[in-house]
Amino acid sequence: YPLSIFFIVINEFCERFSYYGMRAVLVLYFKYFLQWDDNLSTAIYHTFVALCYLTPILGALIADSWLGKFKTIVYLSIVYTIGQAIISVSSINDLTDHNHDGSPDNIKLHIALSMIGLILIALGTGGIKPCVSAFGGDQFEDDQEKQRTRFFSIFYLSINAGSLLSTIITPILRG
Repeated sequence: YPLSIFFIVINEFCERFSYYGMRAVLVLYFKYFLQWDDNLSTAIYHTFVALCYLTPILGALIADSWLGKFKTIVYLSIVYTIGQAIISVSSINDLTDHNHDGSPDNIKLHIALSMIGLILIALGTGGIKPCVSAFGGDQFEDDQEKQRTRFFSIFYLSINAGSLLSTIITPILRG
C-alpha cells in the first residue's frame, strides 16, 4: 500500500468524527446558548445540512477545472478547520460576558461567528467530499486492483466508524 493511503484513511475518520460530533450537539447549541426556538433551530440546522450536501458540486468543479484533487482537499480542509475553530470560539460564553453575569452581552456576535463557522464548515466538508475517495484511488498503480478494492472498503469503514463513534461519544462528553 502507498504510505499516503494511511493518512487519507485516518484524516477522513477524524474529519467525519469532527463533523458528526459537531452536528450531534448543534441544535442544543442553537437552543440553549443562542436561545433560539425549536423552529429557528431546526430551520438553520437543516439549511446547514443541505448546504453540506450542495457544496460537493462546487468542490468537484474546483478540483476538475482549477486546482486538482490534492490542492482542493488541502485548501478546503483548511477552510473546514477554520470554520470549526470559529464555531468553537463562538460558543465561548466569556467572549462577550463583560459584566460576568453568566450570559453573553453581545449575542449578535455569537450568532455571526456561528453562521460564518457553519458556512465555512459546509464549504470545507462538502468541497472535499467528491475529491478524497477519488484521490485515494489515484494512489494505486494499475496492477494494484486488489489493494485499491480493499482501500475503498477500509476507507468507507473509517468514514462510518468516525460518524458512528462521534454521535455516541460527543453527547457523552457534553454531559
